[in-house]
Amino acid sequence: MRGVARVLDISRQTFRDWLVDHIRRLPPIRRSLVPAQPTDVLELDELWSFVGHKAQKRWLWVALCRRTRQVVAYVIGDRSGRTCRKLWQRIPVAYRRCRSYSDFWHAYEQLLSTGRHHLVDKQSGQTAHVERWNCTLRQRLARYVRKTLSFSKSDKFHHLVTKWFIFHYNLSLTP
Repeated sequence: MRGVARVLDISRQTFRDWLVDHIRRLPPIRRSLVPAQPTDVLELDELWSFVGHKAQKRWLWVALCRRTRQVVAYVIGDRSGRTCRKLWQRIPVAYRRCRSYSDFWHAYEQLLSTGRHHLVDKQSGQTAHVERWNCTLRQRLARYVRKTLSFSKSDKFHHLVTKWFIFHYNLSLTP
């Protein structure tokens, strides 16, 4: 943000206010999605980042549609069953009917015993697309890189920048 403010010859606060306003005006993520099909498959996974310092971990939980490669839903929180439940509630109803895969993290096991959800190991290849998406996120947003000097200083900005990235990522995949 410092570099953009310098190039535009405006204060960081002015740029920050504009950015926050722009991101808050974005429609919900579900408006960037291609309609679900009965044969769609969801891949669920979580990855960590931190806010402020490395002791303050934040987990980004993601549900990715295998066919479209779009992020269907996401939530930022801890690594508990409560956060997993929030992710499931944010998935649009049409996508909840789809078959889904995740790793063996106990939160998935407890909450997603729908009969359409399958727990698999990474070697099965059933979560390969969401794992690849995690790499894309880490490459494009420095605040998600494991060893970095770039990090979010506040939860507010961490959420805003993540929403902005996911929204524009989904739009880039819309036909």
